[in-house]
This record gives sequence, structure tokens and C-alpha cells, in this order.
Amino acid sequence: MEKLVNITQLSKLLNLVNPKTNRPSNYILRYWEKEFIQIKPIIIKKRRYYSTKQIEIIKLIKYLLKQRGMTIAGVKKVLKSNINKLDDYDSYSLKANYHKEIIKIKSEEILKKVKKIKNYGKKNSH
Repeated sequence: MEKLVNITQLSKLLNLVNPKTNRPSNYILRYWEKEFIQIKPIIIKKRRYYSTKQIEIIKLIKYLLKQRGMTIAGVKKVLKSNINKLDDYDSYSLKANYHKEIIKIKSEEILKKVKKIKNYGKKNSH
């Protein structure tokens, strides 16, 4: 069975948190549910739960809105038409850029862990 994530956990995962109160901004996800037909949470006992497929769609929406600066209407067009390019002259697709960002973040995390392990080994070898 696939692991489901509730709306608060997803808000924290996507870093949709109010900086002043440090509370998750669940209203943003609820708004996106109304705007994008691709987001369909599973409702169990009146609580929203998201599958990993839904989480990937929401991450892509957040990336297009926040990092790429697209409008909601623009993101809707991209998602509806299943195209990966903004225009014919763009040689890099939107999804490719999104995945590059994810790989970059994960590789930076791995490098930090490797450096931490190296430093730990140096301290204990003396």
C-alpha cells in the first residue's frame, strides 16, 4: 500500500509555512485544489491525504508558480496540454529544469553527508 501524506505534512514538505508564526499554510494547497483539476486528494474521515503521484504534481505546480514565475493560467495550460516547453525556441523543457533542481538539491545533501563522514573519520583516526 502506498504511503499517504496529510495536508499539514505536505505543506511542511513543500516549505509552505508562514515565516512569522512558523505554521503550515494549508490554505494554499486548498486553493490549488480548486484551481487545478489534476490535484485530487483522497479524503478519509474528512481529512485530505495525498499520494506520491499527487505530491509530484503539486511540486511541479509549486515550481512553475514560484521558481519560474508563471501565472496560474499559464500553469493550467502547461498541465492540460501535457507540453514540456514554453515555446518552440526553448531547448530545455520545464520538467527537465524541475528535475535538474531536484537532482541539484539532492546532490548537495549527499555532498554534505560525505563531507561530514570524512570529517568524522579524520577526528577518530588520531
